[in-house]
Amino acid sequence: MGDRSRAGRLRGVDIHDYARVLLACIRLLNGTAALVVPGFLARQIGVDPDANPGIKYVFRMFGIRTVLIGAELLMQTGDRRSEAVRRAILIHASDTLAAFLASLSGQFPRQGRTIVWISAVNTALAIVANR
Repeated sequence: MGDRSRAGRLRGVDIHDYARVLLACIRLLNGTAALVVPGFLARQIGVDPDANPGIKYVFRMFGIRTVLIGAELLMQTGDRRSEAVRRAILIHASDTLAAFLASLSGQFPRQGRTIVWISAVNTALAIVANR
């Protein structure tokens, strides 16, 4: 197999598939954590879930969304998978922008910047998966 035909492949697997599967795994991990231990995640970004009980609802709301879109990347095939991969860019780019704007507001805890980086990595994976 020539170098040209191996471009974009790692051990015979398309690099775009690696990005898609990694993105799905990140979504499933983060989404499940948000559903199961929302208070823990809130504390990780500097929000006291006892003082702000609504944060648990917010984490669970986004948790189920995140699990469903992660599962979609793994379970769908053909055109449905292609559409899921295309939507991933918009979903993660908007998440990244929202997290960035929240971090600029001064009301978002300093540790919350971690969310910006996680979202940015997810956006990059979505872009790679889509090419």
